[in-house]
Amino acid sequence: MMKKIALVLLVLTVSVASVFAGGSKEKSVDNSLDYIKSKGTFILGLDDSFPPFGYRNEKNEIVGFDIDVAREVCKRLGVELVLQPIDWDAKETELATKQIDCIWNGFTVTEERKKNLTFSESYVNNAQAVVVMNKSSYQNLSDLAGKTIGIQGGSSAADAIEDTPSFKNSIKKIVEFNDNLTAIMDLEVGGCDAVVMDLLVAIEVAKTKNIRILSEYLALEEYAVGFRLGEVKLADAVNEQMKAMAADGTMAQIAIKWLGADITTIGK
Repeated sequence: MMKKIALVLLVLTVSVASVFAGGSKEKSVDNSLDYIKSKGTFILGLDDSFPPFGYRNEKNEIVGFDIDVAREVCKRLGVELVLQPIDWDAKETELATKQIDCIWNGFTVTEERKKNLTFSESYVNNAQAVVVMNKSSYQNLSDLAGKTIGIQGGSSAADAIEDTPSFKNSIKKIVEFNDNLTAIMDLEVGGCDAVVMDLLVAIEVAKTKNIRILSEYLALEEYAVGFRLGEVKLADAVNEQMKAMAADGTMAQIAIKWLGADITTIGK
C-alpha cells in the first residue's frame, strides 16, 4: 500500500513539475516586436529636461537628438512614436508595468542595469563630468574635498562617484535633485559646490550657463536604449534600423544637427 501511495505522489510531482515547466517556457516567448507592431505605438520614456537628447524647447515641445533618432526608427518600423515624460527615479518601474516601451534618453549602460534590462547596442560614448561655476577656484577633483556635490537622482552619476572611492571619500555630502537643470540652478545660488552629470549634457548646458567643466572625468560611459528584460527581438529591430540609418547617413545628419558633429558609434 505504501509503495502505491509513493508511486502516486511521484506521478503527481512529475505532472505538476511539467505543468510549471510548460508555463515557464510559455512565459519566455519573446513577442516584444509583435506587441509593438500590433498596438501600433512605441512609447518612449524620458526625462524631458535632458538637453540635447530630450528636452522641452521654447514652444514646450519635446525635442532633441534621441527624439529625432527614435522618430526615424519608428517611421521605419511602421509604428507611431509616443513621448512619455517620467520620473527618472521610477524609470524601471514604468517600464516593467508597461507604462512605457523603452527608456531612451541619454540612458547609460551599467552592469547593475544589465541585470534588469535588455539593452540595444550603444550608439554614443559619454562620460560623467564635474561642473563648477566659472568664478570658482576649483580646477581638479582634489579641489572639491570637503565640498557638497549635486547629482540627478536615479542617474549614473551616483554610480560614477561610488566607483571613484578617492573622490567619494573626500567630499562632504551628495545632494540629489529631480533633474540636472535643477541641480545646476542650485549650483548657481551656492547650494552645492559642483554637479556631477553627463558630459554631453554639460557641454550643452554650458552654452547658456556661467559654468565650466573640469578636465578630469569620473567615468567613461555608453548610451543605449533600455527594454524590458528578455525583449531581444524589439532591441534587435531597433538596432537594425539604427545601423541602417548609420549606413545611409541619416544618423550623421541628426548628430550634426544636435551634437555639432557625428560622434555616434553604432554601425561603425
